[in-house]
Amino acid sequence: MACLLETPIRMSVLSEVTASSRHYVDRLFDPDPQKVLQGVIDMKNAVIGNNKQKANLIVLGAVPRLLYLLQQETSSTELKTECAVVLGSLAMGTENNVKSLLDCHIIPALLQGLLSPDLKFIEACLRCLRTIFTSPVTPEELLYTDATVIPHLMALLSRSRYTQEYICQIFSHCCKGPDHQTILFNHGAVQNIAHLLTSVSYKVRMQALKCFSVLAFENPQVSMTLVNVLVDGELLPQIFVKMLQRDKPIEMQLTSAKCLTYMCRAGAIRTDDNCIVLKTLPCLVRMCSKERLLEERVEGAETLAYLIEPDVELQRIASITDHLIAMLADYFKYPSSVSAITDIKRLDHDLKHAHELRQAAFKLYASLGANDEDIRKKIIETENMMDRIVTGLSESSVKVRLAAVRCLHSLSRSVQQLRTSFQDHAVWKPLMKVLQNAPDEILVVASSMLCNLLLDFSPSKEDDFHGRLTPCFVKVAWNWPILESGAVELLCGLTQSENPALRVNGIWALMFSNDLGPRRFCSTFGFEHKQVAWPLCASVLLFIINKSGQNMAFQAEQKIKADILRSLSTEQLFRLLSDSDLNVLMKTLGLLRNLLSTQPHIDKIMSTHGKQIMQAVTLILEGEHNIEVKEQTLCVLANIADGTTAKELIMTNDDILQKIKYYMGHSHVKLQLAATCCILNLIRNEEEGSQERQDKLRDMGIVDILHKLSQSPDLNLSEKAKKALQQYLA
Repeated sequence: MACLLETPIRMSVLSEVTASSRHYVDRLFDPDPQKVLQGVIDMKNAVIGNNKQKANLIVLGAVPRLLYLLQQETSSTELKTECAVVLGSLAMGTENNVKSLLDCHIIPALLQGLLSPDLKFIEACLRCLRTIFTSPVTPEELLYTDATVIPHLMALLSRSRYTQEYICQIFSHCCKGPDHQTILFNHGAVQNIAHLLTSVSYKVRMQALKCFSVLAFENPQVSMTLVNVLVDGELLPQIFVKMLQRDKPIEMQLTSAKCLTYMCRAGAIRTDDNCIVLKTLPCLVRMCSKERLLEERVEGAETLAYLIEPDVELQRIASITDHLIAMLADYFKYPSSVSAITDIKRLDHDLKHAHELRQAAFKLYASLGANDEDIRKKIIETENMMDRIVTGLSESSVKVRLAAVRCLHSLSRSVQQLRTSFQDHAVWKPLMKVLQNAPDEILVVASSMLCNLLLDFSPSKEDDFHGRLTPCFVKVAWNWPILESGAVELLCGLTQSENPALRVNGIWALMFSNDLGPRRFCSTFGFEHKQVAWPLCASVLLFIINKSGQNMAFQAEQKIKADILRSLSTEQLFRLLSDSDLNVLMKTLGLLRNLLSTQPHIDKIMSTHGKQIMQAVTLILEGEHNIEVKEQTLCVLANIADGTTAKELIMTNDDILQKIKYYMGHSHVKLQLAATCCILNLIRNEEEGSQERQDKLRDMGIVDILHKLSQSPDLNLSEKAKKALQQYLA
């Protein structure tokens, strides 16, 4: 059985092989079993704490021989045990050592050893397996390859405190998702491990606790089971609460808090339960204090962020507990110049891992500011907060960049902050850099953030225009820097992603980038979105246009629409209209509605792309789509009908006209209303050719349907129908 190493490593190590190392390996082949045993024992003593010696022995072929001796039936139990101990010691060296052991198929040999009746040999095999499985280079799937392994490990849990410790540690490191959780759960992990929480051994209690934390993570089935498990007359949540008390070791407090957090997030414990509000949350806040070690502060902040992420009340409680918002600011100053750390090795470690603190702080700030405007304001007012976020967007660590984007995304939900702090720091500039060639996990959040910047007249879209126009109009009218910096091309590229979330974000941001209709004017001026506000918006717009001497809003909107259509391409637009993802389809229809707004734009777009658009509309209206999709599609038709020349594409298409008629008589009022809007836009008296269009629609029976709809109990529908009938009477 060959044991392979990478060539550069082999050459480097071979040059340092000594005669004594060869001597250790040679003794493994001695015909005298006692000399072989003594040779293994001497080898064990030689490799303890000596990584160079471990590497030498691996290169010289010690591993295949040790595995051979471990599996030979003629080998004594003592020899097998010593071989397992040496192999475990070799595994505690470098990651390359572990790779070499895996290449020699050590795991099947050790798992076979677990069938032995000898407890000491079993413990030695488990100890070695524990070391190998806790290495980052070992695939956890190797534990699940043989279906008999997990039940056998469960049976071994009762053998000794060492088997309990090692097996729980193996489980906690090899449980990496719902499939693994299900396997362990179905083989009785909860019942077999629960009683270990009361073990006299601290190590056993800790490993059992860690096991429950990985089993419960995002798993409602396991979490709901844990809530009802009794151990010595106490429910598990009560035991976890006792374990997070201040007099318990920090490791135990943190892990217990994680268990309760995961059970809460999985729905097994209410967010307003005292064990969460009065115990778990305060414990996690304590872990964020500067007295704690770096790892503890990171784990505490990240767990707290996960706990409070979906619950606004927990966010408010956390924000006022022990000055948490200010406390997190220290995460960016660590280690400080007056750090209390006196251990040089510890200081060096913390300097290398300080980025983990920044990542954790950004995550927690993101959760704290997810819903509450006052909390967002406090976060942004924290010392140099926006500068720190902007710096975080360009850090070398992908995880820090992702956390910084998430924090920024959370804070961008505030319209007030979008128009103040975000403008002052021009956050769109570093954000655009983040979006270049970023991994999907960053792209999803960063593109969502871009949607927020483009929404609701974000200042990122405006030029100050030297004060010549009112700020409100400038936000609408000017060629926005964020769009001119390549955002349109980037967003169009996202629509081609295989990731549905990225396609949605790309389309959504494109939709916002050209949405300049009356709805947005109403929003800007603080009006409610009611029909009575629209004339006032139009008056304000007309006044500003007259004052400015040019219709820059129209020109800006026209340019953006042209850029979108050019960059996106009609082929991609129509592919999106047939996308299997409902969100993508709905957002694409919304984008199409925004593109087809303002009569000259409608006519221009339909003159070049009318045939394809009408074909796409027909396919959707004929397809098996839900009410919302068909309503949006009819709204697209209503926009087309609002064009001057574009409406003829509807009037000359009898198939489309019949579909409009059909949906006017549909049982769902949303579809009736949207179809009636199409008719209303087609028959307006003030437009050329209205009489011919009215006559044709009357011959189709549209007037009779309008009379029926005018009696509808739905006020919006009846008003629309009456308004359409007035066009015939005028």
